Amino acid sequence: MPIKIPNNLPAANVLESENIFVMDADRAYTQDIRPLKILILNLMPVKSVTETQLLRLLGNTPLQVEVDFIYTASYIPTHTSRDYLTEFYGTFQDVKHKKYDGFIITGAPVEFMDFEEVAYWNELAEIFDWSKTHAWSSFHICWGAQAGLYYHYGVPKYILPEKLSGVYLHKLCVQHEKLFRGFDDEFYVPHSRNTEERKEDILKVPELTILAEAYEAGVYAVANLQKRQFFITGHAEYDPYTLRNEFERDLKAGLNPHIPQNYFPNNDPTQEPVVKWRSVAHLLFANWLNYYVYQETPFEINSIG
Repeated sequence: MPIKIPNNLPAANVLESENIFVMDADRAYTQDIRPLKILILNLMPVKSVTETQLLRLLGNTPLQVEVDFIYTASYIPTHTSRDYLTEFYGTFQDVKHKKYDGFIITGAPVEFMDFEEVAYWNELAEIFDWSKTHAWSSFHICWGAQAGLYYHYGVPKYILPEKLSGVYLHKLCVQHEKLFRGFDDEFYVPHSRNTEERKEDILKVPELTILAEAYEAGVYAVANLQKRQFFITGHAEYDPYTLRNEFERDLKAGLNPHIPQNYFPNNDPTQEPVVKWRSVAHLLFANWLNYYVYQETPFEINSIG
């Protein structure tokens, strides 16, 4: 089944070229079906890139998915035009009266700031509270995961001595967890961050379960399974060239970055990166949509919460 997105969203052209069935709002209204309603809070500066990455994964499912995008009203992005936001995005005030089957929050380039120093922290705190009663399941990515773990459970973050960048080998920490159904015992996922959560802090919170971790990159997936909250520190959704683009950006900025680990053949940035995580990304999002959203969410969406 297709993914329903706003009319004329630029990501549609990319997705259609990859044979992902996209349906715009006008066509979706003609179908008599209860789609899954997903809200995405996109905190990334270049929003179109993150949109495409997430929609590619949400669209690879037999379910019909209807997506709304929001941005923070308390901080207006500088890398995305006002016209683009007006046409394709809303704010929290536009959707706070609605119920959603799933809620996704992305990462954000604010890692070095304390959470309370982030310009939109108060607004984000309101959204986190709202999600507990208005979204059946929530999926937090990278800084979004750090922010969620801190707000809901008081888990702190720590600045790393150097940026963690590369594709890392992971292992499962629990058996037969539905989010990782079909996963191999070991699997690769990209990471790109300057901060971390520590395992010992997470283990102090009885409601939280560590589902997967990386041998070199630390904790990867944490969940409150009872509340269907998931916190993912890596970037399975990354495109093949995302890490390369970040590396080249940091080089130009004079940051003297390390070459992303396990990414370029022979650690040579002039060679084409090898994608080791594409199947992981599709399976991760498909499992979340299927097992924690579709199979559990109430048919009458207004009864959520």
